[in-house]
Amino acid sequence: MKIQRALISLSDKSGLADLAAALLKHQIEILSTGGTAKALREGGLKVKDVSEHTGFPEMMDGRVKTLHPKVHGGLLYLRNNEEHAKQAREHGIPPIDLVIVNLYPFEKTVAKPDSTLEEAIENIDIGGPSMLRSAAKNHHFVTVVSDPADYPRLIEELDKLEGETSYEFKKYCAAKVFATTAAYDAAISNFFHGAYHIPSPHFHQVLKNRKPLRYGENPHQQATLFGDFDKSLEQLHGKELSYNNMIDIQAAAELIAEFEDPTVAILKHTNPCGVGTDPSNLRAAWDKAFATDQQAPFGGIIVTNKLLTLDLAQAISEIFSEVIIAPQFAPDALELLQKKKNLRLMLNKIPESQKSAPGLVIRSVLGGLLVQTKDTHKTTETDLTIVTKRPPTPEELKALLFNWKVVKHVKSNAIVYGGADRTLGIGAGQMSRVNSSQIAIAKSKESGLSLKGSVIASDAFFPFADGLIAAAEQGVTAAIQPGGSVRDGEVIKAADEHNIAMVFTGVRHFRH
Repeated sequence: MKIQRALISLSDKSGLADLAAALLKHQIEILSTGGTAKALREGGLKVKDVSEHTGFPEMMDGRVKTLHPKVHGGLLYLRNNEEHAKQAREHGIPPIDLVIVNLYPFEKTVAKPDSTLEEAIENIDIGGPSMLRSAAKNHHFVTVVSDPADYPRLIEELDKLEGETSYEFKKYCAAKVFATTAAYDAAISNFFHGAYHIPSPHFHQVLKNRKPLRYGENPHQQATLFGDFDKSLEQLHGKELSYNNMIDIQAAAELIAEFEDPTVAILKHTNPCGVGTDPSNLRAAWDKAFATDQQAPFGGIIVTNKLLTLDLAQAISEIFSEVIIAPQFAPDALELLQKKKNLRLMLNKIPESQKSAPGLVIRSVLGGLLVQTKDTHKTTETDLTIVTKRPPTPEELKALLFNWKVVKHVKSNAIVYGGADRTLGIGAGQMSRVNSSQIAIAKSKESGLSLKGSVIASDAFFPFADGLIAAAEQGVTAAIQPGGSVRDGEVIKAADEHNIAMVFTGVRHFRH
């Protein structure tokens, strides 16, 4: 059926003039409200106020204007139902065949630092979602457009079909409306449950951008990226990112955010396999990180927290890497690394204020989701409890805090041996903490590194003294762990017997 009448109400008025001109070209009557009607008239376009159409004035500062039977009746009645059509005629309800509405900018409003609760409330759109849902429900007969990006296609449909739209376009637009209103309601719900500190009975997480990936963890699995990953990490070069790349990049970005001094970290399958820091020389930091494990970095992820310079790029380019991440690349370093066609180069654009910001970690389980807050806990010297007779020396203390930052990002059971500026051996993801320690020791020996004078970090408590005794046999002089075991006394006694300084953090960093 040819469209007779359109209702337009927009907060985002981009493209409005061209759109209205296209409607008038097809002799479609335009109904509108408030600011939209004013904008149309200022553009010299003919428009009829909704209040004139309904015979009822806008009131209560515009809160009540489209909530009227002449609007919703015109949208909802079934054109092929004689009883509906009869009632519409009896009550003087002409059809509204096209609705073009976008909603008050609630999310933009509450995202402003100075936004108030009153502003948030005033930016909850009532009439807009109501019209969108009415029109979408009756999409067999009514076309509803909620996204300015679809205006060109609407105009093309009208021109091609001489004032009508296809059923395929109606279905597409209706589906988009229900996604739009669902996301809008979710944003409002999340805001008010947070503002009023009331736990929500439902979990809403709306991510608007959708990008299909080539496959998931393995080629036989399908995968899709939702959200704005590229706003935090921008790809400058290389092959398309895979599902696994993104998981690794996330782990790398979280790890490097722990450090302020120039630091380089190398990761493989989300686990750090080497971390080094140097107060003035990033190239030296790389040497320390790479020396920890010269096998694992092949095909790994390299991340730094400072400008990646040419000398570092030259060193990195000697091994095969999947991804390199930096907050900046020197032009000559970028030019050199871009010679590797498939190497993915990522620009870390996460602002400092967001690196330790609270957030959610979401994982799927059978029949649902597990949701927890991110592990953003930072441990400082004042958080430590010295539990042994001998306190750590200043150098040991520095090493303990450095390696505690690393062990936080190693899969449990996690053990890290290291010094004040580097890791020396890392053991991850074993069924026993002693097994993780054995792997870390073996890795250090493979790399020709001595653990004499090093420290040990454990992500959770030592359940028995054997793990600490094994570390003492390697020459470890200090240990950092959460504490909290029923056998803490035995472990402390073993530390004292081996002259190991040990501190408890009181915080565990399991990573499953």
